[in-house]
Amino acid sequence: MARSAGVLLSITSLPSPYGIGTIGKEARKFADYLKKSGQKIWQILPVGPTSYGDSPYQSFSTYAGNPYLIDLDTLCEEGLLTKEEIMSYDWGSNDAEVDYEKIYNSRFEVLRIAYNNFKKGDQKAFTSFKRKNSAWLKNYALYMAVKKSFDMVSWTEWPDEEIKMRDEAAVKRYERKLKDDVDFWKFVQFKFYEQWESFRAYVNGLGIKILGDMPIYVAMDSADTWANPELFQLYDDGDPIAVAGCPPDYFSATGQLWGNPLYDWDYLEATDYEWWFERIKAASKLYDITRIDHFRAFASYYSIPYPAENAINGEWVEGPRIKFFEMMEEALGKIDIVAEDLGTLTPDVTELMEQTGYPGMKVLEFAFDSGEENDYLPHKYTENCVVYTGTHDNDTVMGWLETAKPEDISYARSYCQMPDDEPFNWGLIRVAYESKADTAIVPMQDILGLGKEARMNIPSTLGGNWVWRLDGAALTDELADKLKTMSEKSGRLED
Repeated sequence: MARSAGVLLSITSLPSPYGIGTIGKEARKFADYLKKSGQKIWQILPVGPTSYGDSPYQSFSTYAGNPYLIDLDTLCEEGLLTKEEIMSYDWGSNDAEVDYEKIYNSRFEVLRIAYNNFKKGDQKAFTSFKRKNSAWLKNYALYMAVKKSFDMVSWTEWPDEEIKMRDEAAVKRYERKLKDDVDFWKFVQFKFYEQWESFRAYVNGLGIKILGDMPIYVAMDSADTWANPELFQLYDDGDPIAVAGCPPDYFSATGQLWGNPLYDWDYLEATDYEWWFERIKAASKLYDITRIDHFRAFASYYSIPYPAENAINGEWVEGPRIKFFEMMEEALGKIDIVAEDLGTLTPDVTELMEQTGYPGMKVLEFAFDSGEENDYLPHKYTENCVVYTGTHDNDTVMGWLETAKPEDISYARSYCQMPDDEPFNWGLIRVAYESKADTAIVPMQDILGLGKEARMNIPSTLGGNWVWRLDGAALTDELADKLKTMSEKSGRLED
């Protein structure tokens, strides 16, 4: 990638009168601000429909877009809603945080009103969308309709065994029985993708690339697992044999138990990885650059026997390694990918990173453990990497400053040659920009110098995550000028 700078901000964090950020006017305003600030990349979090816990890394579908991101004002402009209808619902009263319960209770009722009005109009574009996306859309829409009819419980708990196990007659029966609901979920995806294409074209038109995030695993509670059980390590009744996670580490003494089903890589190899390549192709249509989360699992993945209370007793199992990526390039051509290679890297992961040539990630918050030299220190970078002050899983820089050891803070200030009057967050941003890394990306919270209250996620915890929202008034001309000047001085505005 060309030398550049960018900002990490979840779309959900954008300002909005309806409780959560969308891909409407405020998204375009933020893209304008990035352009003004000398930024070339907008990194976002996954945009799939979220399930229990509201994590964008646990989605009901690997293809579907998040209904929360659909811009309601745009639907008003199309005559599918009125402002009065929208404002009659409760979207929450705290502009600084997303209230997911209220969003969930209101958003789908409003979209249902839009759908009922849409049914009275021209259906040509909708019909075309359904035809072009039938490979995934049919399964997703039926899954959501059936799930809704069973009070949103996971498919493994559906009381009708025949539809749970996708008996062919049962599938046809539920498609007839829930036809209007199935079409509603298809309509929601039609509107998401219609708006996304417009949003992406606007952002790209400013010379800014969207760096999207693709979780390596799919959720157990998803249309993907329900419709394609053969792809995963599952028993005949649908229960997982083993699940995903990672061993005890920096984030958690008992590891992280994610609970996602693990892939049956032997089966996938026998089918020339067709399902995976279609997934990556779909991501490359959404994003200009795709960040593959937990990339190390392609080298070796952590397998935790199911059921388990924590991730302590897992084992590492060999993944598909370089063969997967050689076949992928043969099938899809060159795709811009960033590999999330954080954590303790074993030789097989290092080898795979070298073989693929993908840029990895460097996080400055990990660099200043005064007790050891480590690869996150900027003088050890090569050009082929992306440097961050922190990620969505880290505390903000200013939050880190509150809890870090005094000797680590002292080391960071000394290493970064921070003058006494330089705010700590700007010292780290400066060092990231001045580093050799081709790409420097900074979370919006760090640019604003916000504390732990603005942290996006605490791994291994449920509730209170993914809620932070941006105050639009914080995006000042002075801040834009400061970022642009820093981009210019560090050679990140050159074409």
